[in-house]
Amino acid sequence: MLTIQEWAKLNPNPLQSGVVEIFAAENPVLAALPFQNIAGNAYTYNIETALPGIAFRGFNEGYDESTGVINPQTETLTIIGGDSDYDVAQIAMGTGDNDTRAVHDAMKAKALTLAWLKTFFDGDTTANPKEFDGLNKRLTGDQVITAGANGAPLDLDMLDKLVDAVRGTPSVLLMNKAMRRAVIKLARGSSVLSVGPDLFGREVTSYSGVPMAVVEEDATGADILGFDEEQGTDNATASIYAVKFGPDALHGIQTAPISVRDLGEIDAKPAYRTRIEWYSGLVIKHPRAVARLKGVKKPA
Repeated sequence: MLTIQEWAKLNPNPLQSGVVEIFAAENPVLAALPFQNIAGNAYTYNIETALPGIAFRGFNEGYDESTGVINPQTETLTIIGGDSDYDVAQIAMGTGDNDTRAVHDAMKAKALTLAWLKTFFDGDTTANPKEFDGLNKRLTGDQVITAGANGAPLDLDMLDKLVDAVRGTPSVLLMNKAMRRAVIKLARGSSVLSVGPDLFGREVTSYSGVPMAVVEEDATGADILGFDEEQGTDNATASIYAVKFGPDALHGIQTAPISVRDLGEIDAKPAYRTRIEWYSGLVIKHPRAVARLKGVKKPA
């Protein structure tokens, strides 16, 4: 099980590699989320909901039979992609070149990765059966922590509860920029904050050993994790997510890494076309692989 960057290294392709770099740089989830290649359009797996019983026994005594409880789940692949056209006349007239075409292809790739990232949080198959369900639709019960009935300012106790709601140590804390500033302000001067490089050599601040990653705007310029969530009487709160990546936690599924195809000049019009497409899905193997802290008011 590899991240999309690692898949691209094993299958070098100039077009694909460039798109993968954009995916990882623009998307803090895809930079670290491991993917499993599957055959077909669906992936079936089991979630352990209750372990079997175990007991000590004395001589000549038997055991009471006990069987664990397993909850089977099935995730289907979704198709996301788009076409990028570039007029052949722009190259022939010297008003453009292949580098300029690459810029347009990069813009398409950026839009795609931001659309996927928004779906990672807000996807809802009830509203759009073509997409996958995001974290907000999947998380329930103890995996959703409420800051306050009508929202409340962030405090470190809330953040500690969020981290502890994930089994083991989370891989990342996902939040908006204002929330990250609030965490740093609350924890400044304490030993729970540390700074280190990420996969791209950029400095990343960690809270209790868990890196904090910023989720910014979608392709329309709207904040993906903005202060636009309703909590009781407050309709301007936001959420923080603790996520653990891994084969037994949260991971992706795909038929293969992102497909980037140069279709050449198309018949419909005098333009070169690049098609970017990806068949992917999301799997939460453990019920405590992800947690959400919601109802956090915007810092003053």
